[in-house]
Amino acid sequence: MSLVKPFQGLVYDPAKVTDMSKVVCPPYDVISPEEELRLQKRSPYNFIHVMLAKADARHGTDDTRYEKAGETFRQWIRDGILVQDQKPCIYYIKQEYKIVGQRHSRMGFLAVMKIEDEKARIYPHEKTHAGAKEDRFKLWCALKAACSPIFVCFSDRQKKVEGTFARKVAQSKPFIDVVEADGTRTIAWRLDDPVLIGDITGSFNDQNLFIADGHHRYEVSRRYREMMLEQNPNATGEEPWNYVMTYFTNIDSKELQIFPIHRIIKSFPKDLAFLEEIFRMDFVKNRLDLPVMMAKAGRNEHAVGLYTKKGAFLLRLKNMMQIDQFIKEGSKDYRGLDSLILKAFVLDKLEVKSEDITYCNMDIDGCFNAIDNGQGEAAFILNPVRIEQLRAIALNGEKMPPKSTYFYPKALSGIALYSLG
Repeated sequence: MSLVKPFQGLVYDPAKVTDMSKVVCPPYDVISPEEELRLQKRSPYNFIHVMLAKADARHGTDDTRYEKAGETFRQWIRDGILVQDQKPCIYYIKQEYKIVGQRHSRMGFLAVMKIEDEKARIYPHEKTHAGAKEDRFKLWCALKAACSPIFVCFSDRQKKVEGTFARKVAQSKPFIDVVEADGTRTIAWRLDDPVLIGDITGSFNDQNLFIADGHHRYEVSRRYREMMLEQNPNATGEEPWNYVMTYFTNIDSKELQIFPIHRIIKSFPKDLAFLEEIFRMDFVKNRLDLPVMMAKAGRNEHAVGLYTKKGAFLLRLKNMMQIDQFIKEGSKDYRGLDSLILKAFVLDKLEVKSEDITYCNMDIDGCFNAIDNGQGEAAFILNPVRIEQLRAIALNGEKMPPKSTYFYPKALSGIALYSLG
């Protein structure tokens, strides 16, 4: 019994869908309302019509939107829009992108991972919300399929996955080659050689695996499995619903990028003197210098950026001993999270409610513009969580607060789907 194995994916038939860029889409939880509308108009077969199905006159306004998603999904299969691959595959995915003008390339692959008991070496790192899990569970039940993978990091210091790709896959024709609106290029290939696949998947059985993204989907997969086990008491353990579709990438790669998620606060005191009780405050003349100054300061101390109508400031925690006074829960690794320090020392003291916080992924300019345009009174800019922090906290059995990490780029939805039936 393997922890990781190939699967026969449901994929778009290139004879019916000639332009794959019109049908794939980002994961549901990073799609803005504006982007959702654009994706809906891009093609009647864009995966958004299943992943975020909308209620209509026939399907009402509540949970029947999941019924609509299921009907659409099954109709696409009947019409041959989606077809199942004939052989079990792993699906290599290469993503080429730029950050501040510098080119990057991340390699990973899609496979399915065994859903095991709590003793398994699969470590989540982030807390989840009940509402989001209920939404995805209802969708999975309607589809009897997983439409988006979870994102898992594994250790491949010998670069076995990349080596196999270079030797056996790179020269073959990809079945997907698309460029997203942000310039990210995603290329996907199949690998169906059982010997090569076995060599790759066999290396997973004795190592720790870390869930980087898709924590809600992972918990949904566990709940779906529990439901199916109740309905099938004589299950063998190898039924499709005992596995979760997973995108794997190398945790040791320099191309694994974690971005921070910044906080925009709706209402904030105009007098900032109270912050000087806790932080050393340095005024930053050019706000564009703030990220560089934060990164430098963050190597040896806890640093947070602040932007208000008064300008940009670098905040550095004065006394490390205060962390243990104000944050009682968790290990030293957990208490050292900048997002937790910001919450404990500033947001909780000001009694800032969660509904008064807007989260901003990656885009510092967007944070600045939000304050300039009156969409908030303060923006807190964070340094990214380091891989070592994520690994340590996960191995401690702890989970970070939601919106702590943003892995980039995201794995697209619609490349391959996993049938649970």
